[in-house]
Amino acid sequence: MDKNKKEKDFEDEMQSDDNLTDVTTKEQDREPEEANNPVENPDNMSDELTRLNDSYLRLMAEYDNYRKRTIKEKAELIKSGGEKALIGLLPVIDDFERAIKTIEAATDISAVKEGVMLIYNKFMSYLQQNGVKPIETLGQDFDSELSEAVAMIPAADEEQKGKVIDDIQTGYTLYDKVIRHAKVVVAN
Repeated sequence: MDKNKKEKDFEDEMQSDDNLTDVTTKEQDREPEEANNPVENPDNMSDELTRLNDSYLRLMAEYDNYRKRTIKEKAELIKSGGEKALIGLLPVIDDFERAIKTIEAATDISAVKEGVMLIYNKFMSYLQQNGVKPIETLGQDFDSELSEAVAMIPAADEEQKGKVIDDIQTGYTLYDKVIRHAKVVVAN
């Protein structure tokens, strides 16, 4: 019985091997039918290469146009970028022109002083609206990040040492970035 079982298993194995051979033969028979595959057909490969090359050239041309367009846009932004800031200054210039005409005919110096202070306040308000703020240094500890010491004088008392006692030129920040350092006198 064991012998019959072994023979039966052997026959089954042989039959499955034959089935494998049939499947492999069928796949080999099918390969010539798939000769239309562009990778295997030289004519199609040439067409595919031409198509891909054309696609590549178009993509490169498109990228080059994009690069040139962005360079042009950047140049225009740099050229006219300050336009908004300058337009905001025009009313201040108009006020200065009116003040100059008034000064020529003015007899009351306090009225002229008041007019100039109004223009100054208007201008400072405009700067603050655009993020420009003066650096407060007088009476503060000297900070080399914000100020430039142009002179040092002896301190009158111990409390003044290292503090700013005079502001020669006001410094300014633009959105917390120093755009001009203050020039100050520091007590030593």
